[in-house]
Amino acid sequence: MRTIAIVAGGDSSEYEISVKSAGGVAAALSEKYNTYIIVIRGINWYWEDPKGRFHNIDKNDFTLVTDDFHIRFDAVFIAIHGTPGENGLLQGYFDMLKIPYTGCDAFCSALTFNKHACKLFLKEYGIQMADAMLIRKGENIDPESVTGRLGLPCFVKPNDSGSSFGVSKVKKPEELLPALEKAFAESDEALVESFMKGRETACGVVKAKGKTIVLPVTEIISKNEFFDYEAKYTPGRSQEITPAQIPDKLSGEIQRLSSEIYDLLGCRSIVRVDFIIVGNKPFFLEINTIPGMTEESLIPQQAKAAGIGLDDLYSLVIEDLFK
Repeated sequence: MRTIAIVAGGDSSEYEISVKSAGGVAAALSEKYNTYIIVIRGINWYWEDPKGRFHNIDKNDFTLVTDDFHIRFDAVFIAIHGTPGENGLLQGYFDMLKIPYTGCDAFCSALTFNKHACKLFLKEYGIQMADAMLIRKGENIDPESVTGRLGLPCFVKPNDSGSSFGVSKVKKPEELLPALEKAFAESDEALVESFMKGRETACGVVKAKGKTIVLPVTEIISKNEFFDYEAKYTPGRSQEITPAQIPDKLSGEIQRLSSEIYDLLGCRSIVRVDFIIVGNKPFFLEINTIPGMTEESLIPQQAKAAGIGLDDLYSLVIEDLFK
């Protein structure tokens, strides 16, 4: 039986969600693998045993050392949303140690985590998306010129953050600077995007062991102004419909685009691609290369709708590492 480290936590605002995701992954994999949830928080990397005792990871070779045993992991399942698990930092570390890991490689992770860079990359291939501007902390900003170009309302979001923290919907020019400050609390760069009125959807894609699984499309209906952190994780604040109640042709187009974007970016394992439907046309919003894996998360919902067990889905991407 293989021994798998499930890394969780991280240094972003989504720490708690990541720990929950790791718990969901561990529960799904417990019969097929020996699993250890390894929490990473700053320089503290540890495993908590069933008695509540903490055992450190040796960062020289990513082994777990306790008084009773010394474990070298066969592979790592990355369940960290945000830094350092979704932006290429951990991927580069595991590459150097030659330890196989789930998810995208270091370059793809860094590219997709930077929303502006990812959008510029995909634009070259004709992927439709909202107009956007990148603003760096410390730049002199003229709110009138920004809102004049992008229109009102517009969205302000941290450029390199895996979470929904720091996102604002700006309706007046005077709201832009406070929204940028909020985004700069999460990142040194902010992305200002044109507002597109439409229906928000998400589609999971898994490619492993020669199989391509494009999961059913989910429609997200937020009871908040938009699908923010509260709407994402507070029961009752959003309605998620899987499969989405949209025409089959449109659903098929979203699935086709999701698979195409996966390939264009060179993704691996499980990703989720988010779109907004304006009229009858899907526009790319963003891609999540470490999507949530809690019971409430979209990928588990989509797998269930497709009749795929999470144990089969997660073990598929693990076994792909040993082909």
